Amino acid sequence: MKTIITPILAIVAVLSTLTSCNNSNNSGALSNNNAEKVYVAPGDHDSHYAFISGGFSGNLTVYGLPSGRLFKEIPVFSQFPTNGYGYSEETKPMFETSYGFVPWDDSHHPDISQTNGKLDGRWIFINGNNTPRIARISLTTFETEEIIEVPNSAGNHSSSFITENTEYVVAGTRFSVPVPQKDIPIKTYKGNFKGALSFISVDPEHGHMDIKFQILMPGFNYDLSHPGRGKSHGWFFFTTYNTEEANTLLEVNASQNDKDFIAAINWKKIEEYVKKGGGTMMPANYAHNVYDEHKHTATSTMKKEVRVVNPSEVPGAVYFIPTPKSPHGCDVDPSGEYIVGNGKLSANLTVHSFTKMLDAIENKKFAGEAYGIPILNFEDVLAGSVEQPGLGPLHTEFDGQGNAYTTFFISSEVVKWKLGTWEVIDRKPTYYSVGHLTIPGGNSAEPFGKYMFAMNKITKDRYLPTGPEMEHSAQLYDISGEKMELLLDFPTHGEPHYAAAIPAEIIKNNSRKIYRLDENQHEKKTLSGSDVKIVRDGKNVHIYMTMIRSHFAPDNIEGIKVGDKVFFHITNLEQDFDVPHGFAIIGANNAELLIAPGQTRTLTWEPKQVGVWPFYCTDFCSALHQEMQGYVRVSPTNSNIELSWSLGED
Repeated sequence: MKTIITPILAIVAVLSTLTSCNNSNNSGALSNNNAEKVYVAPGDHDSHYAFISGGFSGNLTVYGLPSGRLFKEIPVFSQFPTNGYGYSEETKPMFETSYGFVPWDDSHHPDISQTNGKLDGRWIFINGNNTPRIARISLTTFETEEIIEVPNSAGNHSSSFITENTEYVVAGTRFSVPVPQKDIPIKTYKGNFKGALSFISVDPEHGHMDIKFQILMPGFNYDLSHPGRGKSHGWFFFTTYNTEEANTLLEVNASQNDKDFIAAINWKKIEEYVKKGGGTMMPANYAHNVYDEHKHTATSTMKKEVRVVNPSEVPGAVYFIPTPKSPHGCDVDPSGEYIVGNGKLSANLTVHSFTKMLDAIENKKFAGEAYGIPILNFEDVLAGSVEQPGLGPLHTEFDGQGNAYTTFFISSEVVKWKLGTWEVIDRKPTYYSVGHLTIPGGNSAEPFGKYMFAMNKITKDRYLPTGPEMEHSAQLYDISGEKMELLLDFPTHGEPHYAAAIPAEIIKNNSRKIYRLDENQHEKKTLSGSDVKIVRDGKNVHIYMTMIRSHFAPDNIEGIKVGDKVFFHITNLEQDFDVPHGFAIIGANNAELLIAPGQTRTLTWEPKQVGVWPFYCTDFCSALHQEMQGYVRVSPTNSNIELSWSLGED
């Protein structure tokens, strides 16, 4: 009997091993089951929008989840020759700043507007990091509608985050600077440089932004921030590093203190102070650029003063919470009770309690003060620590089920842990060196905890190589179960610094399909063939043109001379969804135009050579797209040829 059982056990063991191998092969992003989880059939829609910042591209990209399909790149802070944003006369004012025309920036942190702490899908805000600016993008048109410059700020990193009713979009400086700016030795940094935290009000109807007040803080570096919510609504929290106030070799000199701070700001209290006339109006110079979707035109206004508040003017409004060590992310859980400080150089994750913070303030449990701002006792505010969860913690988001998810840059992983017990539940590697992660609504009172995606800094071997530089990578995880499951890698454009995501059903039914011609208020619109004209004003020539499948009106133009400046004011007469037309002319030194249905755009062209030069539609629009073309005859400067134009004439 024993001789029979032994071979049977051996066969079972082999089968078990084979089964185990098969199970192993079915795990991860390559398993059929996971492929089905991210597959969106042709014609079907993704369940979520993901808005991923482009980092050094200066723009914002729109992806679908779970498929990872790229839908659109929204130009924000960078010129975009694909559609002429920043090149057309209508959109160039969006790049005006106190430094002049700035056609690029480093976009970092998008945040979707909220009502009662929940994503409402009206607007998305994002910061320009290099030349401090905040942009507001409509989630109806998916176009940038407003950009406001932030004075007294530099390296606008702890931005742009939203209070729970979108009362404010908040921006904080990374670099402290002299306020106001002046010519002083850099080595006099300590005590002379300031950090400005800006509270920018948002009009609840139109979304228009206005800097309500700036708080002038000690000269630390202000890294990231998040609003209180629920019980902590009315407060805002900012991580700081370089509390040593070093001004050179910061990788050493800004890591000397065992603890830096989270700055807790009672913005409601400061708001009341400001409403009563508190604060000081300081001379300033910053641009406010607004795009009007009916006029299809942006305007730029320079503002000349800003209200500043010194914390000493409002006792009880600002406190420092000691937090180990060079904290980066500053995240608040959906209940508003827990404030997570991710110390980059700390072995543990630190979680503060809002309830304990209020108790410490009420009972004056202070460990000292810095520049007159009370420092709370660390132990009195501490809610708990996640012990040795990984190396290099950066950012945390929440699933609404009592769990938190933190990225670890050095150990290249995402760690799931439990709020309240602080126990680690799961960890999954990322490929590689993860920065931020995003859960749809994970930065609100109501997360949609089905998916989480990590945004990685290094791609290396995940895709076919494309030379020394690869596009960065995002990785989608299913977090609906106890354990996280990697579903998909997808490449991103620029640096996927941070993202905001939202269920598609909140946005997609409000998406604009066309711009109505009867609502077009552009000063140089052309709404019919009878409005077509060409007007010479000295060397400036204005061509009022229309486009519709499949011709331009006019399509033959003569009487242009070398040395003229020609303005093509072109209106797309289409009233059909997703039928833009393009316009390009040979030798244009700027860009093409891509004009949405019902929209008017202007391209400037300065002909430099005599000849007959074609123009054409760049967006394949119909079976006769190739026939959608025209010519401009350019004559010598001293020519006597009169302006003329035609359509359909031999």
